[in-house]
This record gives sequence, structure tokens and C-alpha cells, in this order.
Amino acid sequence: MIDIDRIRADTPAVARLAYLHNAGAALMPTPVVAAMKQHIDLESEIGGYAAADRESDRLDAVYGSVARLLNAAPDEIALMENATVAWQMAFYALPFRAGDRILTAEAEYAANYVAFLQVAKRTGAVIDVVPSDASGELDTSALERMIDDRVKLIAITWVPTNGGLTNPAAAVGKIARAHGIPYLLDACQAIGQMEVDVETIGCDMLSATGRKFLRGPRGTGFLYVRRELLKTLEPPMIDHFAAPWVSRDQYQLRDDARRFETWENNYAARLGLGAAVDYALDIGLGPIEQRCRLLADRLRNGLASVRDIKIRDLGRTPSAIVSFTMDGLEADMIVTSAAAAGITIGASHPSSTLIDAEVRSLPVVVRASPHYYNTETEIDRLIDHLAGLAPR
Repeated sequence: MIDIDRIRADTPAVARLAYLHNAGAALMPTPVVAAMKQHIDLESEIGGYAAADRESDRLDAVYGSVARLLNAAPDEIALMENATVAWQMAFYALPFRAGDRILTAEAEYAANYVAFLQVAKRTGAVIDVVPSDASGELDTSALERMIDDRVKLIAITWVPTNGGLTNPAAAVGKIARAHGIPYLLDACQAIGQMEVDVETIGCDMLSATGRKFLRGPRGTGFLYVRRELLKTLEPPMIDHFAAPWVSRDQYQLRDDARRFETWENNYAARLGLGAAVDYALDIGLGPIEQRCRLLADRLRNGLASVRDIKIRDLGRTPSAIVSFTMDGLEADMIVTSAAAAGITIGASHPSSTLIDAEVRSLPVVVRASPHYYNTETEIDRLIDHLAGLAPR
């Protein structure tokens, strides 16, 4: 059972805001903020190097926390400055040649897809988009049919940025494992709102951010790389932390996932990330996922009764990202109007998921993303506000 009163006490902003923009950047709980402030204060008192030395055990423990979150091992975790860098370090470490195929989903995120395009331009690799099934999820039967010996990577976004879709990550993992194809999973919108088990999913690499549903600070992220694959990958860029300089003409890559890191880091933010992971683990990702779905279902059901609103979510088991449009009103106007009423929501532009937007002729959509610290009353406030905007 989630102690909502305690959690809301740890989230002071909820006293003045109905904050429903967790798919963008969630509200950090006070233990996360405190961990960061304490380290910044320590750095100001004794210097950055000495502060990192003094807190070395706590800093090292962050790897263990992230590993527990994913059901991985600490040596399979790299801590990164954001999810994009985490994803890129994994992707660009993979070798591609002319004719190699990259399989991805229709709702793939723009940052990932432009990287596919760049590698295709550089190497002659080919990008093939797996079609969606009738529900809007990636069609795993179609994926199976598309497999051949030229497929060198399957890379998908688990929960796309522009709506409630949850792609069948574990089913994709079974196919990838059966054919021995590396599988890179973008889990940015999944981490923190649902249970994530890399062994169950079967992914070889997973990237995520701290700032979204995990409730960590901006400028944090992490990368998981399965140990067996890790040993075969050389990062696209290295420094003397990732690969110590062992002789005049030789460097030696680290044995663990920290080969994807660099020496300099924001240690205060790392401690904040660790505190956010520990906070979520203490509550339990199972109860968090259950409450997120409950609140999102309440929002979708309420929006379905509001005239002129069209819910744009796809999939059989939608996540806690609720996307919609409203006839006669632009998304940005709706977001601004809600903000004036003390309700924070966001918008997703077609360029973020261009293929999906083209397939479905999507305009800019409004995006409301409740989290476990929200209340039913806050959900109803948004529904009532939108009902008041509907033309009479």
C-alpha cells in the first residue's frame, strides 16, 4: 500500500500544483533534493575532489541501486549524463556495414531515428520499420518475418513519448535472443512507472533517464549492457577512465560497463539519481505501476466523456501517458490554459515521433502523465478544466 500522504509531504509543490507532466520531468522528492544539496555544500566546504573521495562509498552504491532496479549486476551499469548519451554510446559502439539492417518501430523517438539515419548515411546500413498491429503495438509476427542474416540490431522505444502505447518489449526480446541479434531498448518513459527486469525483457542494452517517472534530477541517466555483449563492444569515444593508458602505445578498456563513462561527472546529480532510485525501490515498482495505471485509466475514462476530445493513445495496455487533442483548440493553448488554472501538463510535437505522426496524421497532441503521487482529485480537476474549454 502506497502512503500517499507521506509521499505528498515529500513533494511540496503538490500543495500549489496539480502536476501531471511526469513524462517530461517529474517533481523530485525531498530526499533527492537533499542528497544533491548536501553534496554541493560539501564541495563548497572541502572541494570537489575531497568531497568525491569522502562520499566514494555512497557514489559507488548508486550502481548497485540501479542494478537492483533493473535486475542486473552493478558491473553491467554505466551512469551517464542523460539517456541520449547512454543510448548513443551503446548504438555507436555497434559495427555496421553496407547492407546491414536495423529494425525499429513506427513510434521510434526522433533522437534515436536520426542516429539510425546518420549511420545509414555513413555505412550504407538500411533502416527497416516494423509495422504495427491492429492495436498500434509493434507487430511481433511481422518482426519475426523480417528477420534475416543481415539484421544486426533491433532497437525500439518501449513507451513512446507521444502517447500511452507500451510496445511488447519482452516479446521482442524473445525474438532477438532466438536469432542472436543485439537488442537495444529505450526505456526512458518506462523507468519509474513500471517494473523493469532486463532478464525478463531479454534486452542486451537499455538506456534510461533520471528526470522522468524515476523522479531524479535532470542531467542524469544510465545504460545497461549485458555482460556477454559488453566484452565485445568498444565505445565510440573513450578517455583514460574508460580505458586506462597502460603503455606508450596501448590502452586497456575497463572490464565493466564503466568503459562507456568518462572521468568527470556531476557527483551531486549522481547522488540525487541514487536517492531517486532508492526512493522508488522503497515504495515498490509493482505498487507504483498499479497506481499509475489506475490514475491514467481514470483520466482516459473522464476525457472520453468530454465533448470534442479525441484520445490518441494506442496499445492493449496503455501506460500513464495520456495523449489527446481537442477540436478547435491548439495543444499549446490547452497547456497554457491549464497552467493558468494551476495544472501542469505538456504537449508532444509530431517531429518527436515522425513516422507514427505521419501514419496517423497526428497534429501536436496534449500529453498528461499522472504519477503515483497524484490524487484522484487532481485527475478530476484536469477533466473539469477541459470540459470547461469545450465549445458549448
